[in-house]
Amino acid sequence: MTHLMKAAIVREFKSPLTLERVPIPEPGLGELLVKVMACGVCHTDLHAADGDWPIKPKLPFIPGHEIAGVVVALGVGVKNFATGDAVGVPWLHDACRSCEYCESGWESLCEHQHNTGYSCNGGFAEYVVANAAFAARLPRGVNFASIAPILCAGVTSFKGIKETEVRAGEWIVISGVGGLGHLAIQYAKAMGLHVAAVDITSDKLGLAKRSGADLVVDGRAPDAIPQLLARTSGGAHGALVTATSPDAFSQALSLVRRKGTVCIVGLPPGNFDTPIFDVVLKRLTIRGSIVGTRRDLDEAIAFAAEGKVHADVSTAPLGDINRIFDAMRRGRIEGRIVVQPHADAVQGTGDLYAA
Repeated sequence: MTHLMKAAIVREFKSPLTLERVPIPEPGLGELLVKVMACGVCHTDLHAADGDWPIKPKLPFIPGHEIAGVVVALGVGVKNFATGDAVGVPWLHDACRSCEYCESGWESLCEHQHNTGYSCNGGFAEYVVANAAFAARLPRGVNFASIAPILCAGVTSFKGIKETEVRAGEWIVISGVGGLGHLAIQYAKAMGLHVAAVDITSDKLGLAKRSGADLVVDGRAPDAIPQLLARTSGGAHGALVTATSPDAFSQALSLVRRKGTVCIVGLPPGNFDTPIFDVVLKRLTIRGSIVGTRRDLDEAIAFAAEGKVHADVSTAPLGDINRIFDAMRRGRIEGRIVVQPHADAVQGTGDLYAA
């Protein structure tokens, strides 16, 4: 008899996800079967469902890559996990482990990687398969809803801060205070940095203050740039751009001092203006950063486990995923929404599926 699970599935780009019963997957060689207790909803999931990026997921697929859950079955050859272990399943589902990037500790750049919720099914379901070598061990007794956003938003912002090369006691700008930005502020403070947060909505500016920013600036204000330059004695030493507006990328170049680094992790479509003269004259660095390595993930989780970083989380049933995506498109989400597939009743094609 085939056992079924609830899942939210993308069958057509830019269309509502369908809530269905599908077979529970089986773990293969070196894999884990994970009961999904919580899965954060990331902008990447929306981009995946809308088919926004040049390399599109193969339809149909199940999105979701900020997964926290419990190991319920082991594939052949798994030695480093046991059933009952708390585990995180991140964006980086697996990598080849033999290319120049994998061998030098940069597996997040592997050209042969697979990505959870994009090139393989993800966590908008009751169960998901994870690669045991790339799954993250979570602390015993962890709050699954709170830790789920660390699996992407957390490690992405943490790694982005490291890539700015800003040192303790120096200034960093966090541009965009959403799911990534509010965590970036907390990571930066825990790392000993002075934080200037920039956003354009009052609720996000309020979130920045609650997250511990030393300076909060409305990016729409006519004096936003001179205000920040004055308060940081000439500009920040680095900037992390998590915003989804190309204008924020251009503005960030004006907020850093000479020899500053602007690290970009937000992925809005389009391009942004880059003042060549300023980049050359001020010896600015523009650097992209994509999630993080397994080591980065372990470090990001450790900060959260020690209580130094805490995601601002709202929980919702999996059946709300289309409403969540609509709110995300309108920029109406503060912090992070986390779906709990095992805590809801799913409405689908006229049937009610009990959790």
